[in-house]
Amino acid sequence: MSILSVATRRVAFTPIRATSIASSSLFTRLASTSAATSNNETSLTWKEFFHLRKQQRRINVVSSGFTALLGCNISWAYLSNMEIDPTQMILGFDPLVVVSAGLMASGALGYLFGPLIGTQVFNLKNNKTLNDFSAKNKEFLEHIIKNRVDASSQSFSNPVPDYYGEKIGSMKEYRQWLRDCHSYARKAKEFL
Repeated sequence: MSILSVATRRVAFTPIRATSIASSSLFTRLASTSAATSNNETSLTWKEFFHLRKQQRRINVVSSGFTALLGCNISWAYLSNMEIDPTQMILGFDPLVVVSAGLMASGALGYLFGPLIGTQVFNLKNNKTLNDFSAKNKEFLEHIIKNRVDASSQSFSNPVPDYYGEKIGSMKEYRQWLRDCHSYARKAKEFL
């Protein structure tokens, strides 16, 4: 092999090698940058998280009321067109009692289906922040599980403070919940 052919090969390989080194360092940098942002906390602050949590709860309550009314109206439409003999008992009960119980049961069933619809409405409304909200909600629930008290020693004078943390709507309320949990644990330890 001549020196000229070796030099041309080195020159030919040098830009490719430099490009591959540059591109590999670029990929390394991009990979480390994306890893740093994925390992970072979510971009959702606690104040925004609690605001979204309250919004989700309100949407679920409104949708539960709507589905309860819808369930009652559907059952009323069916029961009002039904022929009932007022002299005959239905399962040993007066027909008016059975119809009223059916209306209440359909309203209760509709109320239970409300959060299914409410959750979908909330997810559609907050589609952009849903991943951050889910991550923050998971972190919040881990804090609740870690700090909740043992409910086995509750009494009338020492009730368990919000076992699932459903009423916590701000950092101030979360701190108050922690104080209540510590107070409960202290009282339970003293009285046992």
